[in-house]
Amino acid sequence: MGIPSTMSQLSRKEYLAKMRWRYAGRGSAGKSRLLDEVCAVCDLERKYAIKLMNQKEPPARGKAGRKPVYVKEVAAVVKAIWLSSEQPCGKLLKQSLPLWLPEYERRQGVLDKALRAAVLRASAATLDRLLSPHRSAHPRRWRMPKPGTLIKSAVPVRTDNKDIDRPGYLEADTVAHCGGSLAGSFIWSVNATDIISQWTQTRAVWNKGQEGVVRAMSHIEAGLPFVLLAVDTDNGSEFLNWHMEAYLRQRPGRVAVVFTRSRPYRKNDNAHIEQKNWTEVRQLVGYDRLGSAACVAALNAVYKDWNLLRNFFSPTMKLKSKERVGSRYQKKYHAPQTPAQRLLKWQRLPAQYRQWIKQMQQQLDPFALRERIEANLHKVFQLARKDPHNEAQMPEGGAARFGVVDPSVAVSLRSTSTTGSTTPNRSAL
Repeated sequence: MGIPSTMSQLSRKEYLAKMRWRYAGRGSAGKSRLLDEVCAVCDLERKYAIKLMNQKEPPARGKAGRKPVYVKEVAAVVKAIWLSSEQPCGKLLKQSLPLWLPEYERRQGVLDKALRAAVLRASAATLDRLLSPHRSAHPRRWRMPKPGTLIKSAVPVRTDNKDIDRPGYLEADTVAHCGGSLAGSFIWSVNATDIISQWTQTRAVWNKGQEGVVRAMSHIEAGLPFVLLAVDTDNGSEFLNWHMEAYLRQRPGRVAVVFTRSRPYRKNDNAHIEQKNWTEVRQLVGYDRLGSAACVAALNAVYKDWNLLRNFFSPTMKLKSKERVGSRYQKKYHAPQTPAQRLLKWQRLPAQYRQWIKQMQQQLDPFALRERIEANLHKVFQLARKDPHNEAQMPEGGAARFGVVDPSVAVSLRSTSTTGSTTPNRSAL
């Protein structure tokens, strides 16, 4: 016995065939030496090696396995029906064959009973196997992509914000005021926040149609005290559409805005706006259904004052560093500041915006803003309560059930402020 062989079956077969040819042309002494070699190489017993060397070459064999059940005639019938029925998959074609076969026989002639039975007996997997050679040769005439597929390929994915060092990079999202049911029409809030300064604005829209969301984004941009550089959204159709793409990238006379999106089902990619959805919208409006179109203007009036209150008089915490220590994360934060203070601290803020922010800080009255917010919010819930679809969902007292929870609403600074001051004209920059 030699060393155990690691030779593959194919190599062993080829080796024995060669040695068998050499064995037949040798004398007794040569055969003995050759058998020693074969036993050592293939780890065989000597008697078994002699048997293999004296064995005749096996006759050539045909293809192993049983004969095919479904002949080419079956494939021809199936292919004809498959092409005419818009090339369905095997599972759908299996159910279509009994419906199409009578008309096929009327046009092409009655099939043999055995052939007809074979066509109807073929399983879905068998049909796919029979048609696999023809799929590439017969592409479908209409290969229309699903809605949103083309725009997704045009909008790159952004997963982090480590390279952002200036204001102007927004994250945007929508918040549904549906009361727990997405059926029917209701108000949506379009929410946007700046990653560096945390400047946040919100606009209310009726439903979330593409054109309405684009108009809301234009109002938000018009009120920003800095130049809009990029917008990052989720994969919702209200953002991923050609209306939004044209508004952000095809801007006559203005620099195109970088349009990116998050990964599907990864909310942490847009963590800043996901947090603001709670602090800037839900804590103010709650979860009740706003199913009346009359609430849009009233809610935007709330958002106008609320944005001023939050951006000028509500300091926020901003993460400075995050380090893992053992099994826990240790976080450090910058000193709390308002978004307006962060913008003033930025040295490269244009003079027009810097002057406007300082003017608003001197003129705005946070107590008056809060009073108007409460009054306008009460109007919102009154209008919503008048909607017959909301009677069973709207509690008596509307927003009063939230007590003194710190509300948060984004405002469009495009319109005049309470003192008559307006944001700087962007076209002048």
